[in-house]
Amino acid sequence: MKVAIVTGANRGIGNGLVEEFARELKPSSNWDIYLTARNERLGLDAVNELSKKGLAVKFHQLDITNPESRKELAQFISDKYPDGIHILVNNAGVLLDGGSGLTYAERAKQTMDINYTSNVKMCTEFMPLMAQDSRLVNMCTGDLVWAFQGVSKEISDKFRSQMTLEEIDEIMASYISHAYKGTHRKAGFVQSAYGISKLGFYKATVTLAEQMKSDPRHILINCCCPGYVRTDMTGYHGNKTIAQGRCTSFIPLLSFLSFLWLWKRSEGHIML
Repeated sequence: MKVAIVTGANRGIGNGLVEEFARELKPSSNWDIYLTARNERLGLDAVNELSKKGLAVKFHQLDITNPESRKELAQFISDKYPDGIHILVNNAGVLLDGGSGLTYAERAKQTMDINYTSNVKMCTEFMPLMAQDSRLVNMCTGDLVWAFQGVSKEISDKFRSQMTLEEIDEIMASYISHAYKGTHRKAGFVQSAYGISKLGFYKATVTLAEQMKSDPRHILINCCCPGYVRTDMTGYHGNKTIAQGRCTSFIPLLSFLSFLWLWKRSEGHIML
């Protein structure tokens, strides 16, 4: 049995990807597709809605910020699916604005914890469970390009060079430290915590792809930037529908699934 897992999938793009997987992965009898969400009730409701469309999807609770929750899912997969995970989409993320009631530094810290730190841990902790010729896709954003263009030359030069995960961690930690001091702009960072967190996640994806190039499992590791999609995260102000967002202009007329199986090796590509 093959396994596909999408994190943060009770709504939005993640939910759209689960629906596409359930419709398009063939033969369907060979696939178990897991919709994961932090809130069990919302996750089960999402599964029930897909069931009404005749789509077979399973649910597993997952809070990517909780080490025990990640460990529980990893153990479940290890016990039930000895061949490993064939598709893992790290979609869970957050976009906080001034209306959240948090200070800028608090928003920056929470954003970084979810969008960067916890998602990177999903990659490193679940990498041993990835199957032969499997696919790992990290959902990013076009905002990372703007963030890269807006940071200081010193910071952008670091992102242009090869980096270890530890070196990326240091830059992300430096941003948070400066955010609490109110000196992040003087230190060369942009104002957008979301953009910085996704820039870090993108660079971590590239680093992981480089590290895994010699792995005999031939795991494909890439980023996907779906664009400005009308979801709860964007206040439904995007210029793309969820269906359009799960496809991209990177490969015209091909679906997200087509992208998953098109490339033959880990390249660290970004799909915009």
